[in-house]
Amino acid sequence: MRRNRKVKILATLGPASSEEAMIQKLHEAGADLFRINMSHASHEMMRTLIERIRSVEKKSGRPIGILCDLQGPKLRVGKFANTKVTLTPGQTFTLDNNEAPGDENRVYLPHPEILEAVKAGDRLLIDDGKLALKAVEADGKKIVCTVVAGTSISDRKGVSLPDTILTVGVLTDKDRADLDAVLATEDADWVALSFVQRPEDLAEVRKIARGRVGIMSKIEKPQAIERIDEIIELSDAVMVARGDLGVEMPIEMVPGIQKQLTRACRRAGKPVVVATQMLESMITAPVPTRAEVSDVSIAVFEGADAVMLSAESASGQYPVEAVSMMASIARQVEQDPLYPSIIYAQRATPEATGSDAISLAARQIAETLKAAAIVTYTQSGTTGLRASRERPNVPILALSPSVKTARRLAVCWGLHCVVTEDASDLEDMVNRAARITVSEEFGKPGDRVIISAGVPLGTPGSTNMLRIAYIGADGQTGA
Repeated sequence: MRRNRKVKILATLGPASSEEAMIQKLHEAGADLFRINMSHASHEMMRTLIERIRSVEKKSGRPIGILCDLQGPKLRVGKFANTKVTLTPGQTFTLDNNEAPGDENRVYLPHPEILEAVKAGDRLLIDDGKLALKAVEADGKKIVCTVVAGTSISDRKGVSLPDTILTVGVLTDKDRADLDAVLATEDADWVALSFVQRPEDLAEVRKIARGRVGIMSKIEKPQAIERIDEIIELSDAVMVARGDLGVEMPIEMVPGIQKQLTRACRRAGKPVVVATQMLESMITAPVPTRAEVSDVSIAVFEGADAVMLSAESASGQYPVEAVSMMASIARQVEQDPLYPSIIYAQRATPEATGSDAISLAARQIAETLKAAAIVTYTQSGTTGLRASRERPNVPILALSPSVKTARRLAVCWGLHCVVTEDASDLEDMVNRAARITVSEEFGKPGDRVIISAGVPLGTPGSTNMLRIAYIGADGQTGA
């Protein structure tokens, strides 16, 4: 199943898309990876969804990536005596450690870490920013605030802290239990970590995961932007989670941050996913708005590795149509005459390593010779990541003996992953590259392919060889 586009599509599974037949339809429509939202999925449902995805994978013959998205800390106020109270801008309102039901003057905040971390002058946003408070006094037991904007608050509404750094880690007890369940399946490829604020937030999940899954940091806190280079360095991939980011920061800043993060990840050679509300209206309508089409196209023009569907595919009325539409938009953008020049202008200078130099040369030679494809042999995935980072205008075939590597690389821009035995020698390497290029319908006899690999063969992370080969007349061998 060859995709006629280079950007990947990540589709969230949910009530509208949990059956195997629907998962298969979504994959056929263009979904390259599937996201399981642990905020809503039980461990039993998570295991069932993974089994169904793997069943679809077996039928399709294509490696499919699976991302399990941890819920992260959900900060909420307590309850009110009358469910809801009315407030007036300028009045005083207190959040405290008193478990008694709230009233128009105060409410219980069942998070001692917030009470200890908030300082005078910090903002607190309630209910996705519908109520804005500003702390005027904080002593570790209560936060006395002034109402800045908004007129009401009700039971269990969420709290956002755009100015406050919480010193506790982002993994909750639920997240730890969910992560253990995900790792126990030995079949998930990525774990998304919610509400990352500091590089230190990645330490615990890395210690638990021990390389068994890739770690994708969700950027949805302004504090993360301040230390983004460190966070990217410690992450295996990044998600631009625009929903919460748009609550905690001025919403007009989100497009610029999206571009900043996309380019920073490309420089670092880390996959970047743009997410949230991309085709939001398709939850209830069979076609998107023109603005949504433009939004998706901007992410594709920017060179994002993947674009994500949330409720559109999880609970919407038109999940298959949403995936098909996203794929159609991506194909059209990538055929635009301006697309190659925009992608080229955003290329980063390669690092001063032999492996990066080989990947740069492979891209330049392939484009100069109009090769049918770049074929990379990748054991750990590093060679595939470097090839993707170059954003060549020719197809990239990532050949790996590891199905786990191929699945994890499914999120990477431009990579067509194939699971195959490692080459036994240089002749087998060339012949295998030629044969797979033809069988996967990327080339024909007489075409040239550019091959990059590490010698000795099978040594992870040692890209040090580049070869130009012709596909033989039999389509099975190369020279």
